[in-house]
Amino acid sequence: MTKRFTGRHMAFILVLFFGVVMAVNFNMARLAIGNFGGTVVDNSYVASQHYDEWRDAQAEQDALGWDASATIEESGHVRIDLEGFSAMTLEGRAEHPFQKSRDEALTFARQPDGSYLSDAPLSPGRWELRLEAETAERTARFLIPVVS
Repeated sequence: MTKRFTGRHMAFILVLFFGVVMAVNFNMARLAIGNFGGTVVDNSYVASQHYDEWRDAQAEQDALGWDASATIEESGHVRIDLEGFSAMTLEGRAEHPFQKSRDEALTFARQPDGSYLSDAPLSPGRWELRLEAETAERTARFLIPVVS
């Protein structure tokens, strides 16, 4: 003899189904919030007002032929080579593309060969280096992807 399918059975199935759906949604939301540091810019409207200014500054820098390249030493330190100019100071920030909480500030010391070497090693992973090189006349900005 088979048991009859009752309203209690249906209620149990619905509660179980939606319980699983909610558990998965809450878990995915928790993982998303934990991995994404927030915004790319604090205020997108204000950033949009400066877009043309930033684009023109990048075009001027590109016209000067200034460039920067980064290599990771065996020790994990970052070596920066500047092309087309010499900087008085060089500062940077290693930004993790997905986990903003892992971002690392970098300071650089000029080496005898003209390159710049970071004072501390960079943690292993995929990074975007945001560099600001100051000359007597202006500030040059670079974004360099690296994997250490």
